[in-house]
Amino acid sequence: MANPTRWATDTGPEHSQWYIDRFRRLAAEGADLAGEARLLDALVPPGSRILDAGCGTGRVSAALAARGHTVVGVDADPALVEAARADHPDPHFLVGDLAELDLAAAGEAEPFDAAVVAGNVMAFVAPGTEPEVLRRVAAHLRPDGVVVVGFGTDRGYLLADFDADAVAAGLRQEHRFATWDLRPWSDGTDFAVTVLRRPADPTAG
Repeated sequence: MANPTRWATDTGPEHSQWYIDRFRRLAAEGADLAGEARLLDALVPPGSRILDAGCGTGRVSAALAARGHTVVGVDADPALVEAARADHPDPHFLVGDLAELDLAAAGEAEPFDAAVVAGNVMAFVAPGTEPEVLRRVAAHLRPDGVVVVGFGTDRGYLLADFDADAVAAGLRQEHRFATWDLRPWSDGTDFAVTVLRRPADPTAG
């Protein structure tokens, strides 16, 4: 990993275990942890191949796998990936830095129909790597593949920068919402869920 992520530098040594315990507790309490997965499931055909970029403890991956999709989850934090593997046996989880994402080297050469980048992942990658993260995720999509990115707009990564980085990564914006359950977006909203697509023909208008 060339540069440590903000997840590693901006949180304490016990943060990963706190995060694991938190989501295990929420799952045990019956909390709805599948909102992001429902949106992705609505955007893709049955049995799609989906990349969960920044998968954390695997809750989105697991919900997508339960809906019949083939899911590969990637996260830079080995503790989170270990918990994901323990709690959710169906998806394939890998440790990896999204700014260096090369799944073909890890035996996952087939392109993805879709990718999801949830849980404020873009606010936790290493500073300055946001454009490369989006480029690497986009490169793993098949032509006409879709990627949905959600993050808080008050966490240091400006939405205007994200939009420019997405364009530079070869992605085109199709929709923007304020929540994963599709509430309307407006200027000043403190969370953005953006649906992007890798064009089938990048030269088309």
